[in-house]
Amino acid sequence: MAIEENFLKAIQELRKTNVKRKFDQTIDLIVNLKDFDVRREAFSLFIQTPCLVKKRKVAGFFERKSKVIDSFIKDEFPNFKEKKDLKRLVGNYDFFVANAKLMPAVATTFGRTLGPAGKMPSPQLGILVSEEESAINDAIKKINHTAKVKVKEPSIKIPIGLESLKDDEAVKNCVAVYNKLIDTLPRKKDNVRNIKIKFTMSKPVIVEM
Repeated sequence: MAIEENFLKAIQELRKTNVKRKFDQTIDLIVNLKDFDVRREAFSLFIQTPCLVKKRKVAGFFERKSKVIDSFIKDEFPNFKEKKDLKRLVGNYDFFVANAKLMPAVATTFGRTLGPAGKMPSPQLGILVSEEESAINDAIKKINHTAKVKVKEPSIKIPIGLESLKDDEAVKNCVAVYNKLIDTLPRKKDNVRNIKIKFTMSKPVIVEM
């Protein structure tokens, strides 16, 4: 059976057993590892997905104000000297993008708070060479179609989309994330003990592999 069929079967089973909630639940892909040394082999990935993972709230550090997203210009950076102001800023947004020219100032002012929160603009996702609306919109689309994977323990939970995704869209995201993860693991499929899929509030369903 093809991997797509396995994921589709699991998603359909998940929908059957799920209790409908009042919010759009996250679909989590759970990959349990074996023969993997989390102390020596830990890694993190940003994986591009074909379909929407989540509409994220994004802000930018720019040279001028943007009409596209909330933005903070260099002259405003001194307003965030206090720890409480930095924490509030980080808590208000899911992701940050920045003009590449401003990255040294961004790192100096915001790095100690954005870094530990995993929200620092990065070359893979968030550092822009242009502040044109098209470049910002492209970055937002990329951010919304990205699954973040942090492998630091034997069980990995990866949000790959929302319950409102169509089955085929959820399958496409699952396959994209699974294939990239397998490709990155040191022993490929031999590092995988099992795979499950669940909604935020549901019990997990095993994906036959």
